[in-house]
Amino acid sequence: MTATSMPKGSNLPIAAKAVQVELGWSGGPGAPDADASALLLRADGRVRDDGDFVFYNQPQHVSGAVRHLGKRRDGGDTTDTVGVDLEALEPEIERVVLGASADGGTFGQLSGLRLRLLDAGTGGQLALFEMAATTETAFIGGELYRRAGQWKFRAVGQGYASGLAGLATDFGISVDEEPGATASTASSAPTFPSAPAAPAPTPAVASAPLRPGPPTPAPARPPMPHAPDVSSPRLVKGEERLPVDMRKRLSLRKEQVAVSLRKHGAEGVTARVILVLDASGSMSFLYSRGVVADVVERMAAVAAQLDDDGEMQAWTFASNPARLPDLALGDLPEWLQRHVRVGELTLFRRKKPRKGLLPGQVDMRAVGVQNEEQKVIAEVRTYVREHPAAAPTLVLFFSDGGVYRNKEIETELREAVDEPVFWQFVGLGRSNYGVLERFDTLPGRRVDNVGFFAVDDISGVPDAELYDRLLSEFPSWMREARRLSII
Repeated sequence: MTATSMPKGSNLPIAAKAVQVELGWSGGPGAPDADASALLLRADGRVRDDGDFVFYNQPQHVSGAVRHLGKRRDGGDTTDTVGVDLEALEPEIERVVLGASADGGTFGQLSGLRLRLLDAGTGGQLALFEMAATTETAFIGGELYRRAGQWKFRAVGQGYASGLAGLATDFGISVDEEPGATASTASSAPTFPSAPAAPAPTPAVASAPLRPGPPTPAPARPPMPHAPDVSSPRLVKGEERLPVDMRKRLSLRKEQVAVSLRKHGAEGVTARVILVLDASGSMSFLYSRGVVADVVERMAAVAAQLDDDGEMQAWTFASNPARLPDLALGDLPEWLQRHVRVGELTLFRRKKPRKGLLPGQVDMRAVGVQNEEQKVIAEVRTYVREHPAAAPTLVLFFSDGGVYRNKEIETELREAVDEPVFWQFVGLGRSNYGVLERFDTLPGRRVDNVGFFAVDDISGVPDAELYDRLLSEFPSWMREARRLSII
């Protein structure tokens, strides 16, 4: 297609399968920076949820169809680019609005403000839209929209004096301001309230559905006349404080963990257990249905059986990792209510502390919503190094996929080969687990320190099967790590 210079309000058809939308400008002393963004809209002009907003704090849509590709500077010129795979957009998405926000000033302070549309396959320029601005702090440069099965581009050039918050609100994103703040105050740190933010237990967690019925009972064990069966379920301090129904489930599950350990030749082993929970935006549905709370309860049985004190260290992560208070078994109901929470999307980089958090609660705005697994892996590695234990460490890491930091994750896990840690990753039903899924086939490691499996619906997996899969590789890693003097 021949490159076209477009006046405001004009449109043109797009034949390319994928495009890049490049926001460009020139700045001088005191000029602000700018950030490109995109909103994926339904036919009614609204986003479906906060995951349909792609920007610097959430650079990839869960579908992979829209990505914030980042900035490039060349002398005094800067470009910030968003990539859109038109063929990969979900059928429900009818428009992709291409926006931008100014950081520390207005668009009128920038010269040469322009939007270029490029063919992602060839790199050729399809269109150029030169824009004029004055006091605007947010801008819609253009939009991609679908008409009769054909994608088109429209030059919009609409500005907002209320910043990124004002732009987002126009398309169905509810912005929660701090008391006394106005929409034009960037320091108010607006967030998406669709993620549970209140300090009190959310209804989804408080009413988390419990797994119906007891798990498959453990098979009868042969008697051991000379010694007690050291793989029998251990009694843990605080267990007696649990509600009766939770205590019964825990007892059955501990028995099942013991059976799985014995099946894999690991009866009587001890290990420090660390829990890592994905809190990215795509996990919202699993949190709201109580699936994550149920996972934590089931993992508490693993810690109760493996760990001498029955406690688990725990982390949550999305854009950033955050350590949660240790999970003591007797505090399980309260811990689920306070700490099983999805991340929150923060529109601005600076934010005031959240008011009203209960003791130990993490401000989930700081955790964010995107996938940065390598950061939490690095933080857990640091913790293990700084807090050595006599027993090896088993990390139970739950994620719903969307992995894209493959190189960084691989680097962290390769460097962890000689550490007394086994990383067991569990996929919760989405896709794109990247390097986690293929780590077993990667060469060049002294010992296989990573396990992975994925399930479509973990709530439907019986305890016996879940614990068998969860503990299938850990015992063999222990034997090999012991032979190599890693543990």
